[in-house]
Amino acid sequence: MDIKNSFEVPLPVEEAWRTLLDIKRIAPCMPGAELLEVVDPKTYKGKVSVRLGPVALLFVGTARFEEIEEQAYRARVRAQGNDSKGRGGAIGIVTFVLSPIAGGTKVNVDTNVNLSGSVAQYGRATGIIHDVATQIIAQFSTALRAMLVHEGALSVTPVLSAAPTAPTSELDSPAPPRAKPIAGVSLMLRVLLNVLRRLFGGGP
Repeated sequence: MDIKNSFEVPLPVEEAWRTLLDIKRIAPCMPGAELLEVVDPKTYKGKVSVRLGPVALLFVGTARFEEIEEQAYRARVRAQGNDSKGRGGAIGIVTFVLSPIAGGTKVNVDTNVNLSGSVAQYGRATGIIHDVATQIIAQFSTALRAMLVHEGALSVTPVLSAAPTAPTSELDSPAPPRAKPIAGVSLMLRVLLNVLRRLFGGGP
């Protein structure tokens, strides 16, 4: 199953490239993901949870950078994991390519996913899996921007006030919230809307 998505990062391409390769830094931005161990600079162990209605899937596995092309701003990651309840596994090959655009960087993501075991039944509902991937990318992009603002990598327009406020230290400022796992109810509503659009010619 091949899934294509894209998102934008409000940073110059060189800086966006360094940010996306910093797995420890961006891991909290990925919905439902938790970094467990850094095996080496290219290999990471972690877990990813996705909830589809009453069904909660928790994959534990390893992700490794197979290719990193600095000049082309292109990288390929192979991720492999098994469901914690023994219901099957998943292998994903994720290729992302960065290109400069006005105001930042566009990231094109090509994901090839293969499911095994009983969880493979979700692979038959290609539209659902595609919508899950789309929502994950959208939430990741939003959380990434919040992280950059929190770190000061992006500036925000200050609100004018009558009296100056005392400077706030980094320790006093709240950390950006972690991205939450994709919830079943909201996902199914989006899937239903997408199916209706396709049926009645309102979308691809």
